[in-house]
Amino acid sequence: MKAKIYTAISTLMLFIPWTIFPLRTFGWALESPAAEIIIYSYAVFMFLSGVFTLWAYTKGGAKSKWMQVCTVVNCVYAAGALAIAVMIAVSNFS
Repeated sequence: MKAKIYTAISTLMLFIPWTIFPLRTFGWALESPAAEIIIYSYAVFMFLSGVFTLWAYTKGGAKSKWMQVCTVVNCVYAAGALAIAVMIAVSNFS
């Protein structure tokens, strides 16, 4: 039962990062303070979803084929979030 819950949560975490595109169609989401907050929030979520999915696959016992797909995709999201964080840090400190 826990494996199915972990798989369902990981599946939901696959699609949430894509909601930034319709969100960014609003004018207020493109202005300075809101834009940074949105990007930071999505980067943190993507990183945490990668960590959660990797944990659920390795330690949580969710070893299905779909969970393997979720693990790969969410780990790619986590790597992208780390890249975003590094780019932000470099631009802020230079």
